[in-house]
Order: sequence, then structure tokens, then C-alpha cells
Amino acid sequence: MEILPRIVPPLRRKIQAVVLTSGQAVPAAGQVVPLDTPVYAVGDRTAQRAQAAGFTHVVSAQGDAEALATLLRDALTPQAGLLLLLSGAGQGTGLAADLRQVGFRVVRRVAYEARPVQEMSAEVQRVLAAGQISHILFFSAESVRGWLKALPGSLLAQAAAATAIVMSEAAEDILRHAGWQDVRVATQPNAAALLLALGACR
Repeated sequence: MEILPRIVPPLRRKIQAVVLTSGQAVPAAGQVVPLDTPVYAVGDRTAQRAQAAGFTHVVSAQGDAEALATLLRDALTPQAGLLLLLSGAGQGTGLAADLRQVGFRVVRRVAYEARPVQEMSAEVQRVLAAGQISHILFFSAESVRGWLKALPGSLLAQAAAATAIVMSEAAEDILRHAGWQDVRVATQPNAAALLLALGACR
């Protein structure tokens, strides 16, 4: 995926917290809010990126958007102020809607756009053609779609012979529809669980 940052205009209203659905949104957060603003991140990798960027109060939901919504409902109150939700283009709308349903005021801003790479690298094509890839890890349904779009049709059978390890049932459904037989879904939607699933394949 090619990540294209978007310019996020500064907010003139005070917010109680920043909500991040991806680590790709961290640079935008650092440009529009003070570093002492509380940050609630979807998972540990996003939380680590926020901490590395200098944010001092970072909490990880250690899961997916549903886990993040639960964390926010438990930790915050709608009366305390606005939530700034930073996400990718076409993402975060469901989370924003869920939070608004329970009374939160949410300002959603697009921090980046993820565009699928148009062509797979020659090296990846070579090892696929040679049958040298046994496992493929996908972090999201979006990354699955982008990867399949870049995959030459002539290599689909070789790719589908590999074991796919994914974070969600949505990603699993896409791969099975494309012809994959062996798809493993991580027990939790985070990088640690994805790697544990890979280790269990050995």
C-alpha cells in the first residue's frame, strides 16, 4: 500500500482526546494537537508510534475498532468534550457513528489515504512463481484487496497455495473467494496474535 498523508487543519475547539485507528494517523495528530493530549489507539503498534512521536498519555485498546469503542465508553464521558478521530480515507465512519450513538461529540478527519500498489515487485513475483513463499500475513481486509489487485493473474494459483494468516474474518472471506484453501485467523486483531498464529503453523 502507498500511504499519502493529508493535511488536517487545526481545530479551534478544545478536545478531550484523540482517537487513532491506525499508526498512519500519528503524524497528523502531532501537527494538530498538543503532545499532552490524551491519545486512545486501536492497538499496541499504533500506541507505540504515538509514544515515539512524543505523546505522553497513550492508551491502547489492544484490538480492533469495537475494542476501541468499548475502551472510550469506559474511560471517557461525553460531557468532557469533543473527540478528534483521525483515520484513513473511507475508514473510521463506523466507529464515529457508534460513539455518537452513546452521546459523544466526534470530529472525524482524514489523516491519510492508502492506495494499493499498482504493480507487485519483480522479486516477489519471482519467489511466488518458484513456489518459495509458504505463508503470507495480511493486517487488514484493505491490504488483502490491494495485494490481490497488484497480483498478476498468472501467479494466483501459486499465491493461493500459501497459507494466509489474517486478522479478521472479513480478510478471510476475501481470500477464500479468491481461491485460498488454508486461511488462519488470528485469535485477536493485533500484530502479536498474528505472529503467534504464524508460529503455530510451524
